[in-house]
Order: sequence, then structure tokens, then C-alpha cells
Amino acid sequence: MKVIRQVLKWVIGLLLLIFVLLYIFDATYILKGIRVVYFTGHKTAFIDDYPYFDNRTIENKTVQPWKEKESNIKPTSRLQDTNEEYGTIAYMIIKNGEIVYENYADNYSKDSKTNSFSMAKSLTSVLLFKAIQDGFIKSLDQPITDFYPDFKGEFADQTTVGDLASMASGLNWEEHYYSPFSMTAKAYYDDNISELIESLAIDEKPGESFKYLSGNTQLLGMTITKAVGKSLSEYLSKSIWKPLGMRDTAYWQLDGIDNGMEKTYCCIASNARDFAKIGQLFSQNGQWNGEQIIKPKFVEKATKARFKDSPYGYGFWISDYKDKHIFSMRGILGQYVISIPEDDLVIVRLGHKRDQEKVNEFPKDFYIYIDEAYQMLKNQ
Repeated sequence: MKVIRQVLKWVIGLLLLIFVLLYIFDATYILKGIRVVYFTGHKTAFIDDYPYFDNRTIENKTVQPWKEKESNIKPTSRLQDTNEEYGTIAYMIIKNGEIVYENYADNYSKDSKTNSFSMAKSLTSVLLFKAIQDGFIKSLDQPITDFYPDFKGEFADQTTVGDLASMASGLNWEEHYYSPFSMTAKAYYDDNISELIESLAIDEKPGESFKYLSGNTQLLGMTITKAVGKSLSEYLSKSIWKPLGMRDTAYWQLDGIDNGMEKTYCCIASNARDFAKIGQLFSQNGQWNGEQIIKPKFVEKATKARFKDSPYGYGFWISDYKDKHIFSMRGILGQYVISIPEDDLVIVRLGHKRDQEKVNEFPKDFYIYIDEAYQMLKNQ
């Protein structure tokens, strides 16, 4: 018994020491990460994690259902194998504005909400263009210091909202997904994301090259919030969710402070059908049921690479696969909304993981979902 008591004292002492060190180094958010991730049987953030955080509702209104075309399209064996390997829970093909194939797995359905992860970056950039249209922001060239005059760094006053949206800001953010001490982990699990972003600086010359940094989109979201004078969830609801007649409300994950800030670099929870409408909207040059929601010039800007040989426009990933102009929304676990306007084709894939190997800045499975959609349409 004496030995057991001694061991317990050492264990309790070690735990107290760990907690004190986390407190001293401002890393107590790691405890939340452990509770949300490891205590739920996961190793990293997962598609169903949004209920473990505060969220703000993105309201819908009158539902505009998708047109659905009866077809005999069958999944290819390669698609089935890929879906099983990477844990696909939703796969859709929309051709000429109609759902021609839709499949769900593992008890997920058309009503299931899952985390979009970095697809939210695309939606944040959409709100930037909407804020410019609405007159809240002057242009892509407006400096961020108009909204954050005290933002630090030698090049802060040269950095524009467009630099943030195109991942070309020079922000001293460290993009790392698997270290519990990274800025990305702190942004995901800590209580005050604005405080984290405002502690950073622009220490490289902006507007010269592409460098993917989640902090860019978070600062962009904070800037848009200041500009429009309302929460981004409310602005997204008014500007996009209601005009597109989304099937359901969605949720935007917040940090933990009172009247929390949306995590704009990630974390809108919605369903495959509603995510697909963003891809269709941009495939239709910003028009929806006769209404010009996003001006064509902004659609073109968003979906064309800013820099030569860059895979990124303004919030959207760009590919010339199959010699076609392809743009997409993309999340860390293989969340894809893929738009191919010349063929009036939108492909949606949601799931638990993606291929870790990349080809031309895209995970290998990204190309499989495109290849097999074309093969399925050919075989019907």
C-alpha cells in the first residue's frame, strides 16, 4: 500500500506540474484538444467535432430544392475502392444543374452536417467579394490597416485584403496541423482567436507569391466583420444561404469568448447538397435563378490563379487537370467541391481522410473523384 500511495503522489504531482507548465506557457487549450480528440477516440480533428465547440447559426429561409434527374449511373469499382479506403461519407455528381448521382455511407445522409474545414476559406473569400459589392470594402486593394491601424510588421500598411484572400500576405503564421503547440492547434482549441491573430506581424513583403497560411483567412474574416458591422454568420446567411435557398441551417464554429468570433480559416458544418450550391453558383458565373448574387468579374477573379503556376486564386484552389479549367473548395480531410464550368459539372466528396501524397499541390484522391465521375457519366 505504501508503494501505491507513493506512485499516486508522483502521478498527481506530475499532472499538477504539467498543468502549471501549460498555464505558464499559455497552452491550456491543449487540454481541450485532448478532451475533444483523444477522449472521443480520434487522433486529430474529425468531421463530426462541431458540437464540441460554440457555434453560430447560419440561417436559411425558403428552400430551393435541387433538380434531380433519374439515371442509371453506377459507381465504378475504382470509385468504390477509393471511397472505402478514404472513408467517403458523401459523393455527388451534379450535371447541368441536376443531381444525377448521390450516395452516402456509414449512416450519413443528405441531412447530415459535417465539418467543412478549409472549405470555409472559400466562403470567407466569397463574403469579401460580397462586401466589396455592398460597399463595405473599397476593393481588393484596400489596406488591412484601414481596419487594423495598429497591426504590427514592417509591411503591414502595404498588405491588402486581396493579399489575405490570395494567400500572399507575408504574415508570420506557422502552418502546422499535427503539433499540439502550433498556431493552428491554438487557433482551433483556444478561447480567443482574435488575440492570437493580433499578436502576429507582417514581416515579409506582400503580394509577391503564394504561401498557404490559415492565419491569412482568419485575419480576412476579422477584417470583413469590422467592415460589415455584423457577424459573418449573419452576413453569410443574408448574402448567400438565403438567396441560394439552402436545404438547412448551417453552423459556423466560434472561439470561446463571449459573442465569439467565427473561425474563418475553417469550420462551417453543413451538408453535401448545400455545399454543392456554392460550386454551382460559381460555375454559373455568380448567377442563381436569375439573380446576380456575385458579379461575374469577381467570380473570374476568385477562380483564376493570381500568380503564374500558382494553384490558388482568391479563396479557391485552381487546377488545369484534363486541360480543363477546374476550381475547387477544399478541406483537410478530403472535403471537396469541384467545379468544371465548361462541362457544367460539379462533384462533391466529403469524408474522413484523404491521400497524403500530393500531385501538383492536390491530394492524389482529388483526381480519382474527377476521373470516375467522367467515367460514370460515360457509362450511363
